[in-house]
Amino acid sequence: MARILVTGVAGFIGSSLSRELIVRGHKVRGIDDLSGGTLANINDLLPELDFEHADQCNQALVKKLCQGVDVVFHQGAIPSVPRSVLDPLGSHRANVDGTLSVLLAARDAGVRRVVYAGSSSAYGESLTLPKHEAMAIAPISPYAVQKVTGELYMQSFAKIYPLETVTLRYFNVFGPHQAADSPYSGVLAKFITAMLAGQRPTIFGDGSQSRDFTYIQNVVEANILAALAPAHLIRGKVYNIACGERHSLSETYDILGGMLAFYTPPVFAESRTADIQHSLADITRATSDLGYKPSVGFIEGLRRTVEWYKTQTDRSSTTAKLTDAALLQPV
Repeated sequence: MARILVTGVAGFIGSSLSRELIVRGHKVRGIDDLSGGTLANINDLLPELDFEHADQCNQALVKKLCQGVDVVFHQGAIPSVPRSVLDPLGSHRANVDGTLSVLLAARDAGVRRVVYAGSSSAYGESLTLPKHEAMAIAPISPYAVQKVTGELYMQSFAKIYPLETVTLRYFNVFGPHQAADSPYSGVLAKFITAMLAGQRPTIFGDGSQSRDFTYIQNVVEANILAALAPAHLIRGKVYNIACGERHSLSETYDILGGMLAFYTPPVFAESRTADIQHSLADITRATSDLGYKPSVGFIEGLRRTVEWYKTQTDRSSTTAKLTDAALLQPV
């Protein structure tokens, strides 16, 4: 059994990773300031999860939480391109200052390894497909610049300190527990919840843009593999984590529409600033070094995600009906 710290533990990926780690018998601590994550994501993990409601930029506190920890999974971030465009300074603090704070705390506490949540946005609008780790980075958005800065810090610390670091570049992660109630939410979460509500989802652009959508379980498994891999293979390295296939937004919209019997066309809007047109990962390096192989394909991932959001909708509907019934009771 390992002792583990997960930053951003109440977020979509952080909570999903922590849930799997706890199931596997590991002792998990988590930190989150709840600016993006929610307690609802981790309520089922308590009291097994040792949760600290705090800011990861608080280096002294993070160092305290790192005491006795073997591995830090650094998921804490503001993971939004549009939000970074609107508020680059706030995004920088969370994504760059927060990462440096975690690295310093981990180094000083004697943590063995830090696994960092990188982003495929590092590749920018390169026309080369698939994207591979040897390509030059070309970040466009402030968010992409910040995540690349975190990668470079990981590489630096692995070279000059006795700290093992590894970066996983995620490609468009989706699945249960992903927030859908924000302008910055993942596109699939917004598509599914809008369709369930009988509303027309919005596609920014013409729908031809494509993504290497990656189901959350694949990302969770990749993190665990990265924590277990031999240091000489992974130290300071970067790995693409995806499925190695791409689907356009229009194609994805039609698939979801078929699953949900929703046949109304989407609303098309102007493309958003700093959005890229196509994304596709080469996962050869992750397969070779980590033993990574996606266990859940795109269609199956969509099916599982749709079913989860359905249960959330049904639960909300039941709660609303019970509340209404209570209000109608005679006094």
